[in-house]
Amino acid sequence: MQVVFLGTTGYHPSEHRHTLAVFLPQVGVLLDAGTGVFRLGRFLLNTSQLHIFLSHAHLDHVVGLTYLLGLVHRHPLEQIRLYGLPGTLQAVEEHLFARPLFPVRPPIEMCPLESQEIPLPQQGRLKWFELLQHPGGSIGFRLQWSQGSLAYVTDTVADPAASYVKHLRGVDVLIHECYFPDREAQLAWRTGHSHTSAVAQVAQAAAAKRLLLVHMDPSSEQDDPIGLDQARAIFPRTELARDLMQIRLWEC
Repeated sequence: MQVVFLGTTGYHPSEHRHTLAVFLPQVGVLLDAGTGVFRLGRFLLNTSQLHIFLSHAHLDHVVGLTYLLGLVHRHPLEQIRLYGLPGTLQAVEEHLFARPLFPVRPPIEMCPLESQEIPLPQQGRLKWFELLQHPGGSIGFRLQWSQGSLAYVTDTVADPAASYVKHLRGVDVLIHECYFPDREAQLAWRTGHSHTSAVAQVAQAAAAKRLLLVHMDPSSEQDDPIGLDQARAIFPRTELARDLMQIRLWEC
């Protein structure tokens, strides 16, 4: 099972990164729809459906939905389903797809998250859970198959004692936001984001097997804006995700 990082930063694109979008081509699952969605077409395989799961409605996580209109002309899909909390979907429908802003609505079926568990292709399942202290709220996802598992957590305050950590227990790959380095821990707390050591502590507390950091501050021009060595001192199997990076959950 392949995982492709179409975009890995937060807030706005930079010279080297686009905003968050993580794609699983074999099952047609897209986690968030930031500006990295413009790259999606090259990774569409034989899937006839696209399943998009939104963590929340902030613009850097949803603007790529507007790019789907051009995508479906080149890569016809039988169905595009958009999953999110009711308020998230309402915000997308009323604001992002408002006719003065975007006059031709993409062919998307809105699917409010009501059940806590959603079936996925290849006998997988997705569970969603609430995150901590982000303005407007945010949710995380755990995707599970018999062969492996993936958790996706963004736009939250990382805390190893937080209630969401129980949903990450033993996950094979944890994708977690890390907007700020440790020296800006107070700013992370005030803005509802995470800093380096706290994210590594979450991975450690969850006994995750591998940690990929995303949603870094795009205003930093450093190659390592969050202090990777500090994370690895706590959780050695930590990596900084990069645009177009590909990993495997298991060999198909």
